[in-house]
Amino acid sequence: MRGLSLQRRESWVCWLSIHTPEANVSHDQNFKNLIIDYPRESVQFFAPDEAAEVDQQVRVIPVREEQLKDRLGDRFRELDVPLLLEWPDGRRAAIVFVFEEESKTYRFSIHRFAHYCLDLSEMFETDRVVPVAILLHGGERAASLTLGGDRYDFLTFRYLACTLNALAWEDWRDSDNLVARLNLPNMRYRRSERVAVYACATRGLMELEPDAEKRLKYADFIDIYAGLTEAEHEQYQRDYPEEAKTMQSFSTRFREEGIRIGEANVILHQLEQKFGTIPDDLRERIQHADSDTLIRWSGKLLTGGTIDEVLQ
Repeated sequence: MRGLSLQRRESWVCWLSIHTPEANVSHDQNFKNLIIDYPRESVQFFAPDEAAEVDQQVRVIPVREEQLKDRLGDRFRELDVPLLLEWPDGRRAAIVFVFEEESKTYRFSIHRFAHYCLDLSEMFETDRVVPVAILLHGGERAASLTLGGDRYDFLTFRYLACTLNALAWEDWRDSDNLVARLNLPNMRYRRSERVAVYACATRGLMELEPDAEKRLKYADFIDIYAGLTEAEHEQYQRDYPEEAKTMQSFSTRFREEGIRIGEANVILHQLEQKFGTIPDDLRERIQHADSDTLIRWSGKLLTGGTIDEVLQ
């Protein structure tokens, strides 16, 4: 007999707690970004059994921090990433996944975990809660919590645990789940396989992510967690020359485009300060100009008496 047990009901809250190691890298923010950018893939990878019904028809909506701060007050945790999952056809009640990031396994607190799940259960008015802890490395931790007296248990709390370095990377090397591919460097592999792991993760990023900005962003993610030495980077370039060339070319083009956009924005700002509002056609012309043209125009900003003189 139990006074309260967190079990499956009509709606569902899932709190995913991420515990990561090294203090000099913002793992918490890295994983928060990952989950926000790829919420569906995160749910499917970190909690596959509980996410069996999360298909492409399901809407996955990050819950705004302002809403959490307003409802939870001092209990709000800045790096929590709640995701609201909705079935448009109404065949299932809404689900809330909440991801919490921390840095070290030994700091994992099952009491805090249970407390926060209860807070969210109350906030979202749901009592079907599936907590999932995500750890980069294993370690000693409480797997369950039971509160009660001599005769009865009154509160029982358990959670699922996804320990990344316990997963064999070979099982995920060809996965079409981008979150899985990005986390290949966090999985179990021999040191001699590190370059191959890096190559598979990078290939997955290029195959599964069409957005140029996200490609660059998560190329950095792979670099951080693969931690290749200079010698291993050289080995990657030797063993995977075409892929290395493609990544380098893409990175160079994207960074150059970022610089060009920055130059265009500076010129627009300076023109507005000097001449006032810029007509839309001229604004578009400036935004699409190449770097050489932008440099030429910037040299005319001080001497040009009109916008037309500057943009000649």
